Amino acid sequence: MKKHHRLRAIFAAPLLLTLVSMAGLVVALTGDGLRDAVSWGALLVPILAVGWAMKARRT
Repeated sequence: MKKHHRLRAIFAAPLLLTLVSMAGLVVALTGDGLRDAVSWGALLVPILAVGWAMKARRT
């Protein structure tokens, strides 16, 4: 049971980043205007996550 919990904790963040990225790409392909802004925001999330991880690793 404990091993199952560890796997869930390990893959939660990558899964969330994948879902946000996919949603951003789909929204970008389906419209203009506000949808463009939403897609930029969604696609910015993984970039910010990588930046945060690199900064946290240095300290």
